[in-house]
Amino acid sequence: MAHITRKFIAAAFVSTILSVSAHAATLNIHNGGDPTSLDPQKISGDWENRIDGDIFEGLVTEDPKDNPIPGQAASWTISPDQKVYTFKLRDGIKWSDGQPVTAQDFVFAFQRLMDPKTAAQYAYLQYTILNAEKINKGEIKDLTQLGVKAIDDKTLEITLENPTPYFLNALMHYTAYPLPKHVVEAKGDQWVKIGNIVTNGPYKPTEWVPGSHVSMVKSDQYYDAKDIKIDNVNYYTLEDQAAALKRYRAGEFDILTSFPADQFDWIQKNLPGQAHVVPFLGTYYYVLNSTKPPFDDKRVRQALSMAVNREVIGPKILGTGELPSYSWVPPGTANYGEPAYVSWKDEPYKQKVEEAKKLLKEAGFGPDHPLKAQLRYNTNDNHKRIAVAIAAMWKPLGVDIELYNTETKVHYDEMQRGEVQIGRAGWLADYNDPINFLNLLSTGVEMNYGRWSNKDYDALIKQGNEEIDLKKRAEIYKKAEQLALDDSAAIPIYYYVSQNIVAPKVQGFVDNIQDIHRTRWLSIKE
Repeated sequence: MAHITRKFIAAAFVSTILSVSAHAATLNIHNGGDPTSLDPQKISGDWENRIDGDIFEGLVTEDPKDNPIPGQAASWTISPDQKVYTFKLRDGIKWSDGQPVTAQDFVFAFQRLMDPKTAAQYAYLQYTILNAEKINKGEIKDLTQLGVKAIDDKTLEITLENPTPYFLNALMHYTAYPLPKHVVEAKGDQWVKIGNIVTNGPYKPTEWVPGSHVSMVKSDQYYDAKDIKIDNVNYYTLEDQAAALKRYRAGEFDILTSFPADQFDWIQKNLPGQAHVVPFLGTYYYVLNSTKPPFDDKRVRQALSMAVNREVIGPKILGTGELPSYSWVPPGTANYGEPAYVSWKDEPYKQKVEEAKKLLKEAGFGPDHPLKAQLRYNTNDNHKRIAVAIAAMWKPLGVDIELYNTETKVHYDEMQRGEVQIGRAGWLADYNDPINFLNLLSTGVEMNYGRWSNKDYDALIKQGNEEIDLKKRAEIYKKAEQLALDDSAAIPIYYYVSQNIVAPKVQGFVDNIQDIHRTRWLSIKE
């Protein structure tokens, strides 16, 4: 009975959307996972970024190619030592309730981000700001010591710990979005609920049904509202990619943000020009819980990594051409050059398997004493396909794998709590710089799901962060990457390609290296 009710509600919602679209331009997006929150300091996934990036805007924002352009800031200056950024806010910028956006809203947001009480998972992305890390770790109690100051209502000054070449890119990230101080202080944690929430981006949310959809309308208070072509946006939660493709074919979705890889050939033949499959900055990988046996043994971690036949995953298992990953930082990352690689990268696969068997035997495992472990992944056709394939690759080593899948929100929540032996993860760059990937293996970072920890690695990362010379900085980071790869800190599997399907009527969708496509740049041509 509940199943029928849900179907009825979904049908009624789609009917409503179709009736609205007769009068206004409406974009229906398949968004994958269910958002945890609309609060930009409480999210962590690309499916949440897509939503929040439409309803909020930082000092700097993205153009269609994901290059930084002025957002809430009209302009900025940088001090000669490259440590002090002074931003002038645009004239007349407003929250969706008509209240002005001020420099104090940015100060409030950054202080809340770093306040340990907020427990923002991604606070570390802004540790380049003066005293940010010390405040976030409780070493400094006074939030006003953070290097973010309002000179007046329209002037914001941000002071950094060290010169940071990617800082403007980092300001595009949702951790740098302002918050409506007047609403958060009045409503507390309830500020983000529909009916309370006010936003400063191109759109404002009007409905959020967990497990179903988030709906938003164009904000008439946004400074560029007159140039925004799409009036309504609906982000649908749906992790079943095959069902999403069917709904796209039925005209219910205008954009798919992923699709079943085994359907790629069919899509190319039957939906010509609609699939957007291009490389972008991201790594698909498995973590191993290095705090508990048997994965606290480097030999076990290396054996499992060596036995993954990466060359067949992109072309054969997925069919979308993902390139095998033998580095932690993807090639083509800015400010880095060629990444470090595992030492056994170019060995024939049979040789890798034989060496893997020896390593496991040394660690006490083999056919007579199999290594038994659970491999968990978030529910998704492609993740399942890869997990089944890799479990089969490990079988000849005497490794017995139990597969376990949960919905995305549960999967990452459990992994962050350390409830994992082997777990699937993926990282899409928040900004184009190697540190965004290397931070994932730093001690104490919440996204370090495998809890791998190495003092020498942490010291190198700290040294690289303090290095002004970009060439020397890259060399230091590369030493850190090599150290992590030599210790098999995690198992990189492939470099991502974006997997979008875009209806021909959607105009302005530009492929870019971070797969960011804000609705403000799109239009619909019926």
